[in-house]
Amino acid sequence: MGQTTAEKIFSSHLRDEPFPGTKVLDLDRVLCHEITTPVAIADLEWRGKDRVFDNTKIKAVIDHVTPAKDSKTALQAKILRDWAHRHEIKDFFDVGRNGVCHALFPEKGYIRPGFTAIMGDSHTCTHGAFGAFAAGVGTTDLEVGILKGVCAFREPKTIRVNLVGQLATGVFAKDVILYVIGELGVNGATDRVIEFHGPVVERMSMDARMTLCNMAIEAGGTCGICQPDMVTVEYLWPFIQADYQDKAAALADFQKWTADEDAEYDKVLNFDVTGLEPQVTYGYKPDCVKPVKDMTGTKVDQVYIGTCTNGRIEDLRQAADILKGHLIADTVRGIVSPATPKIFQQALQEGIIQIFMDSGFCVTNPTCGACLGMSNGVLAEGEVCASTSNRNFNGRMGKGGMVHLMSPATAAATAITGVITDARTLSA
Repeated sequence: MGQTTAEKIFSSHLRDEPFPGTKVLDLDRVLCHEITTPVAIADLEWRGKDRVFDNTKIKAVIDHVTPAKDSKTALQAKILRDWAHRHEIKDFFDVGRNGVCHALFPEKGYIRPGFTAIMGDSHTCTHGAFGAFAAGVGTTDLEVGILKGVCAFREPKTIRVNLVGQLATGVFAKDVILYVIGELGVNGATDRVIEFHGPVVERMSMDARMTLCNMAIEAGGTCGICQPDMVTVEYLWPFIQADYQDKAAALADFQKWTADEDAEYDKVLNFDVTGLEPQVTYGYKPDCVKPVKDMTGTKVDQVYIGTCTNGRIEDLRQAADILKGHLIADTVRGIVSPATPKIFQQALQEGIIQIFMDSGFCVTNPTCGACLGMSNGVLAEGEVCASTSNRNFNGRMGKGGMVHLMSPATAAATAITGVITDARTLSA
């Protein structure tokens, strides 16, 4: 019987099975940031186990509140910083070199097909876009990962999502994943891997695939996974070219992680996205989704473009294409945060930052701050934000605030009009 991508990765990384169904896997990467890791560090110190299993496989960044906004966040950063220096963790990214973790680590080439990765962050599922198994974990699992380089999982079943058809102009990966979550429901993939297949995915860039996988958790998924192909090879080539004779050899190696034709799935879902329209959330759950046209005219106070979902260069280009030559409404605060310094620099070189600033946006350093209501764009009670982020929970971006999730193009159009707007309805 064939295997899914997750099953192949589990089989190749199995260290032990102490109880039936509980798989202890070797880890290729343990990823850390300053919000969840300091708790694990402190507990390891208290237990007299202030050690790391392999300082070349641990990657750390200060990204959620950067620079620190108060004494508490400064202390969190200091704990991670001191720990990284103490253990000579070379791949530690402090203020000035840091970026949003789920954009920065792939950009550095740290995630490869067939890898296992954990992090104390639910959106670690993003890295499955490379054909990896990547999962968010709690403090105890993170501690064990740091100390021993292993993590225990119940092997998840897999839901296969086939995306067929042709996306219309002005419809993007964010619209696709919002639609899929709306169909699955927030619990529809609980304890499952979502494996994305089909010609729509095959035509997507790595930026777009990361957007898909980033939001697998919003349907309850442990990880989202795309099949590694030449798009994956091209993205990783600067980091892997010394390991392979050519790109064809890399592709042949990567494809050992693709799901077998006769793999068994918990469920197979087929979506023809040919007629899909831009999507937006309402209410306080990510599966509360409807076409943008059904929310047209809904007033917003802030528009936020960035995050680990849609802060990459492709996302900024989509928004800038809409904003060019326009001013945002004087009733709206526009905030954009490129996800990494490299993306920021590229956006500068392409004139994208100038477009944002000319339109009236505030451009901030790379940070997660606004997404979880900690800094750089917190909402006041009763305010509404149109956001390219991944969660619209009650109070997510500030107590009493409402968040509507949408694509960068829809967010840009909304900034111009001051109300939720389908970008395709704007005149050039």
